[in-house]
Amino acid sequence: MRILVLNGPNLNRLGKRNPAVYGTTSMEQVMLNLQQAFPDVLFTYRQTNHEGCLIDILQDAVAEKEDIQSGDKEGEAVSGIIINPGGLCHTSVSLRDAVEDTVSAGIKVVEVHISDISKRETFRNVSLLSEVCSKSIIGQGTDGYRQAAMWLIERPEKENTAQQE
Repeated sequence: MRILVLNGPNLNRLGKRNPAVYGTTSMEQVMLNLQQAFPDVLFTYRQTNHEGCLIDILQDAVAEKEDIQSGDKEGEAVSGIIINPGGLCHTSVSLRDAVEDTVSAGIKVVEVHISDISKRETFRNVSLLSEVCSKSIIGQGTDGYRQAAMWLIERPEKENTAQQE
């Protein structure tokens, strides 16, 4: 199984930026924890501060899956994506559309937010992505990444509606 962990703007500063809200665990430690918890899963990590790059990465995962299914490419397609879109979840209709297309192509997408966005500033209360993601895990700290991986590994095959924890 192959899982893509995709982080948006400012998450390259995880563990250093605003530790009162986001904690002190670095993304490197999060990835190490995932690899140790799920040794049979191939995790790939990508982070970008640019909206268009996030969309390109999602579209590349879909294209790769389509190429593998058609026999044009060999290998294992991404089985699921864990995405922490950062602040773009509140503003980006384009990212929402790309996530919706990714899920429609059969790749499960789990949205993760380290903090509970519903208890933060008013402008952070709504995620445009939640209703198109396969699942949302919000406010569980960096453990949300582990929970997302677990859900992707154990998920019901036919389940494709947004759920929030």
